[in-house]
Amino acid sequence: MTGEYEIKACAKINLGLDVTGKREDGYHLLRMVMQNIGIADRLVFRRNDTKEIRIRSNLKFLPTGPKNLIYRTVETIRDEFGIADGVDVELEKKIPVAAGLAGGSTDAAAAILAMDSLFGLGMDAGKMREMGLKTGADVPFCLLGGTALAEGIGEILTRLAPMPDCRILLVKPKFGISTKYVYQAIDEKMPGEHPDIDAIIKALDAGDLGGICANMGNVLENVSCAEYPVLDRIKDTMREQGALNAMMSGSGPTLFGIFDDTDKAERAYRFFKAGEYGRDTFLTGPVHKEKDCYGDRNT
Repeated sequence: MTGEYEIKACAKINLGLDVTGKREDGYHLLRMVMQNIGIADRLVFRRNDTKEIRIRSNLKFLPTGPKNLIYRTVETIRDEFGIADGVDVELEKKIPVAAGLAGGSTDAAAAILAMDSLFGLGMDAGKMREMGLKTGADVPFCLLGGTALAEGIGEILTRLAPMPDCRILLVKPKFGISTKYVYQAIDEKMPGEHPDIDAIIKALDAGDLGGICANMGNVLENVSCAEYPVLDRIKDTMREQGALNAMMSGSGPTLFGIFDDTDKAERAYRFFKAGEYGRDTFLTGPVHKEKDCYGDRNT
């Protein structure tokens, strides 16, 4: 057991996202290729003797009580293991909020790892993922990290070959999109065509960035882009600026473009940074190793 635990928690994008069905309980069945990227939050966890969960963030508008996924995760683990001590959390938020980048889920994954270390719980990978799924469907992937196929509601994970080196431009528009609304609407707007997830996996195996980009797809765009046409304009502009392809991450609204040319990527970054399309603009790359974000661990 330790008294303090510091961790970096990375965002994710979806290289492919397909909805394959729906369970009786209302949860949608998914098939997704997920990829960590280099935008990350920094978190510090400390035990306290007040029995309280106290969260401080650099973003004043973030909830710090039960609506916060870190809070809910810590509470769930305390209940599961009968922990009475409290926890202090310092959160330096860099991942945009409500952006389709798993910012809340990756912080929840960090909380699981922190609680395991702080209280010497000895959770194995399966137990951690079980705890994570209670908070959100993206949390199990965030615990695994790197590049992976996620199936079921997100809990069935298969590690994939790492994404080739590239530059990834992200633009988050000034509005948010309700994930709940998108998944409710997708039942009515489900397309006839679906992304070729297997082709993306084969391209990853071959280290073929062009093949990955050629087969990218996200069925949730049928809802989000129809509701907000500016999303299609941003994608088109990214391609005009030299992106091999561009797509929405998750339920949006963040768009990302993949570049194999650093100069073009940097020019596109400056173009969007100076423009009015997005409130948040980032230029980053794929994260290949778990230790780059979550520390060395056996998952």
